[in-house]
Amino acid sequence: MMKIRLAVAAALLCCGTAQAQNSVRLYGLVDMSAGSTKNPGGKAVKGAESGKMSTSYFGLSGTEDLGDGLGAFFTLDSFLRADVGNSGRFNGDGYWARNAFVGLGHKDYGNIKLGRNTTPLFVTTLVYNAFGDSFGYSPSIRQYFTSGTVSGDSGWSDSVLYTSPKFGGFGFGLIVAAGEGAGGRNWGANAGYSEGAFSASAVFQKVAKDGATAVDDTKTWQLAAAYDLGVAKLFGQFGKVDNLSTKRDYRLTSLGATVPMGSGKWLAQYGLISPSTGAKRKTFSFGYDHLMSKRTDLYAVFMSDKIDGLSSGASYSLGIRHRF
Repeated sequence: MMKIRLAVAAALLCCGTAQAQNSVRLYGLVDMSAGSTKNPGGKAVKGAESGKMSTSYFGLSGTEDLGDGLGAFFTLDSFLRADVGNSGRFNGDGYWARNAFVGLGHKDYGNIKLGRNTTPLFVTTLVYNAFGDSFGYSPSIRQYFTSGTVSGDSGWSDSVLYTSPKFGGFGFGLIVAAGEGAGGRNWGANAGYSEGAFSASAVFQKVAKDGATAVDDTKTWQLAAAYDLGVAKLFGQFGKVDNLSTKRDYRLTSLGATVPMGSGKWLAQYGLISPSTGAKRKTFSFGYDHLMSKRTDLYAVFMSDKIDGLSSGASYSLGIRHRF
């Protein structure tokens, strides 16, 4: 840990000089809230928590213009838990687990990134729901990534990610993790369209068994769309996860909306997991996000989370997010 701290300190010292050249920046987000969490079948736990609406993090990124439309870039992002002052999302999480890549980009040919990259499935899931990337309150994020459906993380190590430029509103991407050491051999692809008030995306990924962590073999696809009516923005997702290791599959449906009001917006999202065998899971979140500035917002959220056969879960939070 001492070596990591020294490396970060050195990078920050260099940052002051580089920022004058508009090539390196320091940024991040700190999310803290107070409230109560009760998972289905569990007991309510009250307290102050980090990252309920957005996982707290900080990062460094930089770019260099190589001429003729070509540029080089890097990103190093680290998750953090502001409630206890620890790095990572959990004990044992990688220090730069959010993103850690270097790459090249061209305005006509797209970008290629090598390192640890966020998957297209995670990006599509967060874009097409009212609560964004909230692991605490987004039914979509919780049901795809924390409910035992999709295997593998929201970011893949040892990966190569390509994202295309836009072609009249269309774009696509491809990610491959070759399976170094005990890691699984994973790949995914996405295609999307965005023009005016309407946008849509289709994404697929395959995760192979990881001998070190016993990750299941899964195939996942998702279709998603959004339409901005002005008075409200509507979101919809439908997907399926096939677990090839357990011979079980899951159908996931999610609908939501955001409604601007005053200096903020109302948020609502519903999600349903329908497994081929076992209990259904129904999750509904509702809240208000008040913008105090472009960088700071206050939020109040309630979530009902139900699994057939278990006592209902209910959670609420009052929190603040600050971006820098």
